[in-house]
Amino acid sequence: MSVFIQVVQHLKPGGIETMALDLCRMRERGEVAYVVSLEGTKKQALLDWPKLRPFADHLLFLDKQPGWQPSLIKRLMDLMRFFDVASVHTHHIGPLVYAGIAARLSGISSLIHTEHDAWHLQDKKRCRLQRLMLSVVRPQLVADARLVAKDMSRHLRVSTGDVQVIQNGINTERFCLGSKAIARAALQLPQTCALVGAAGRLEPEKGHSVLLQAVAELTPDVHLAIAGDGSLKTELQVLSEQLGINDRVHFLGNVEQMPQFYQALDLFCLPSFNEGLSLVLLEAQACGIPAVVTNVGASHEALCPGSGHLIEPGAPKQMAACLQQALAKPSAVNPRLFVTAEGDGKTMAKRYAGLRNSWVYAA
Repeated sequence: MSVFIQVVQHLKPGGIETMALDLCRMRERGEVAYVVSLEGTKKQALLDWPKLRPFADHLLFLDKQPGWQPSLIKRLMDLMRFFDVASVHTHHIGPLVYAGIAARLSGISSLIHTEHDAWHLQDKKRCRLQRLMLSVVRPQLVADARLVAKDMSRHLRVSTGDVQVIQNGINTERFCLGSKAIARAALQLPQTCALVGAAGRLEPEKGHSVLLQAVAELTPDVHLAIAGDGSLKTELQVLSEQLGINDRVHFLGNVEQMPQFYQALDLFCLPSFNEGLSLVLLEAQACGIPAVVTNVGASHEALCPGSGHLIEPGAPKQMAACLQQALAKPSAVNPRLFVTAEGDGKTMAKRYAGLRNSWVYAA
């Protein structure tokens, strides 16, 4: 048996966390996988995110407090030694610092680090820290999109040849076509309206306020369903009331059965100001739902070219016009075909397994 661990900052609903769970689930035969969360406790995480429950025996939490905690390196080393870890996979800068150092001090040769977006590297202090860590622990670098690889090369001063691109993938068996009527009934959504949907954390960078302004420009028969929770929930609810559309905006909170959410829609919208390569975009399209997406990050790489629409971020009138056009003239192209070809999680998992088994640290 070969043990590998993935280290994330926290285990809250999000793309990085979902990908880590998928890689844990799609491990190769003969492998044992764990996900280590620097922050939080298992009890609270399971309470906040029911999706974690099937993975409970493979989740470890270090309950990190704010600030630099060098003692975590020793705790990670003890954990790696106890589980006889053969490979470590870090996601984002915090896990790279703590688990990268712990892996090298523990003599683990297989260390993989994935960058899921590169906009955070525009922060000079963070960029300098990451350059330092890469020079010290020298992981196999992975980008989840071609654009992210280019940005990493520019900001981190690494050769593009030193960065492998492994595009994000999803479970295309779980995210599949389904009955719109059944899905809407299960979620208590109206059956006869045109329904636009958005999924993600309710935080400023996700652009939900722009989407609400866009929906206010549309005809009254167009409703909006939002899956997700976050610090802006109350503010967004107030905004929908101010715009006079609260009767056709449905805040669903965290939805456990996300395939059902997508299946209920006529159109998906990703209004973000910042993105890497979005998993929710792949999920919606895998359920056969066309998408309108802001042209940020690597969103264009995850968008079906035959059915999708790219728009500029922060432009509610342009977004409204595009939503109206997409609803009025649905594409004949099924975006699921694009996702099964370009964004299947099995392909992603096999490529990471290949790295775990082949990458050897050259001291």
